[in-house]
Amino acid sequence: MPNIKSAKKRVLVAEVRRQRNMADKTRMKTQLKKFAAAVADGNKKAAERELLASVSVLDKTAAKGVIHKNAAARRKSNLYRVYNQMQ
Repeated sequence: MPNIKSAKKRVLVAEVRRQRNMADKTRMKTQLKKFAAAVADGNKKAAERELLASVSVLDKTAAKGVIHKNAAARRKSNLYRVYNQMQ
């Protein structure tokens, strides 16, 4: 454990940020699973709705710095590719 006051604060702040980032990542993964489920069902309308929601969540997660902006772009590209391959 740190002895310096500023180091103690950094430990507390880091834990708060870690939990916040974890919540954002969980939200993102849940939304991506919803999209995958809609695609697996073959429901194009539901898949489109979940695609738009997923893109929004990815953008917000990248804006917060939880994931890199290029990682968000790559994931969005893959989502659109899967959606466009649906019949």
